Amino acid sequence: MAYQQPPYGAPPGQYGAPPPAHSPQPPYGQQQYGAPPPQQYGAPPPQQYGAPPPQQPYGAPPPQQPYGAPPQQPPYGQQGYQQPQYGAPQGQYPPPQQQGQYGAPPGPPPGQYAPPQQPPYGQQGYQQPPYGSPAPAPGGYGAPPPQQYPPQQGYGAPQQQYTQPTPPSMGYGPAQHIPYDGIADAEALKKAMKGFGTNEKLLIQTLADKDPLQTAVIQRVYQERFKKNLITEVKGEVSGAFEDGLTAIIRGPLAQDVALLFQAMDGPGTKETVLNDVLLGRSNADMKAIKEAYHKTFRRNLEADIKADLSMKTERHFLMVLAANRNEESTPVIPQQIEQDVLELYKATEGKTGTDELLVCQIMTQRSNAQIAAIAHTYKQKYQRDLETVIKKEFSGHMEDALLYQLRTGVDKAMRDAILLEETMAGAGTKDNLLVNRVIRAHWDRNHMSQVKGAYKARFHRDLASKIRSETSGDYEKLMIACIGERW
Repeated sequence: MAYQQPPYGAPPGQYGAPPPAHSPQPPYGQQQYGAPPPQQYGAPPPQQYGAPPPQQPYGAPPPQQPYGAPPQQPPYGQQGYQQPQYGAPQGQYPPPQQQGQYGAPPGPPPGQYAPPQQPPYGQQGYQQPPYGSPAPAPGGYGAPPPQQYPPQQGYGAPQQQYTQPTPPSMGYGPAQHIPYDGIADAEALKKAMKGFGTNEKLLIQTLADKDPLQTAVIQRVYQERFKKNLITEVKGEVSGAFEDGLTAIIRGPLAQDVALLFQAMDGPGTKETVLNDVLLGRSNADMKAIKEAYHKTFRRNLEADIKADLSMKTERHFLMVLAANRNEESTPVIPQQIEQDVLELYKATEGKTGTDELLVCQIMTQRSNAQIAAIAHTYKQKYQRDLETVIKKEFSGHMEDALLYQLRTGVDKAMRDAILLEETMAGAGTKDNLLVNRVIRAHWDRNHMSQVKGAYKARFHRDLASKIRSETSGDYEKLMIACIGERW
């Protein structure tokens, strides 16, 4: 049915009403205010290996979702919701297959009031999936006990109350033992490249649906059984964007990030777009893994290379990013702090002559995704302007692009990636390197990819697969279609 939602910020039903009993999930745009979440497909059973403890009281870290599961999103004014990190956190294995409809919110956890439905991105300004309506008055329903507010600190400093660190995404943490030996797939890859000619179809079938842990096993097993490096073998058989896509999958997300960073800063000029894609909006755990892997691979310091390639305030912005001191996603979203951030953003942009770029960069870099979403929502309510519009007006060039990337990550990660994919295919010619890397990066989290496809259709009124087919061809096209989860 048509992609529709109620007016921005207008909660249907009584504000703060607790949810009724569980009921089936209705189609997007028809969910009743205050409706509870349905049983989430792929949710871990109790006491499952790698699963976190059950829901805690206000201010305690929220439960971590399994790989591919959609985020459980508490209402604005309570603790931050867990937006799936890139690749999804480690935990349940193998990750469940899930096909989610873009914008279909799971509803609040039991005992919490539901946020209002928001209009789709691109209509009535920069909108986003619901992250909550205005917070209730202190002491009202759902309000936290006063003693749980963190102590006041200097403005701009990350909140220091205890929070549970966001775990690394799959492929960014320590090696895990998984129930998969990779032997059959390693032999299939050898068969596809044996003798005269190459079986490209078998290469795609074998690699396109593997997760980061499986590709690591395949690489190791291939080396052990055939005494050959798999990436080197593939490079000798295929070429062009098809080669780039296959090798990106084989490397896995962390090694691919590191390779892209080095390429972006190697030689004259810097590919700022690649730096944005790899470094912005990442969890602290993932950022630390990237810095360590970069140093281990190239014996170089990532901060030093960034300083050598960027300059002035953009350099300082990215050094803030590399510091990896964002508020964790378990950090509570506290209305007073959100209001203060909104006021400071206004004073740094529209409320003065000139722009305090570094204050804006600091807020967008150090806040969690849930806090950024709440900031954007509150700014719109208070000043009747979208924060995205303000950034576009006050900034330009690389800093504008970087700030928009951070904003969209917090507000609507699926729509962010839909826009990034469209940018690689819009206008004359296709930016094949960017398209390959953005498709592969999104494909590691299957539920997120499903959301990206829904967001793309909502924004651009066309199926993502149809657009990719019109811009690519041959084995390159087949690999991209397979990676977005469509029949090729």
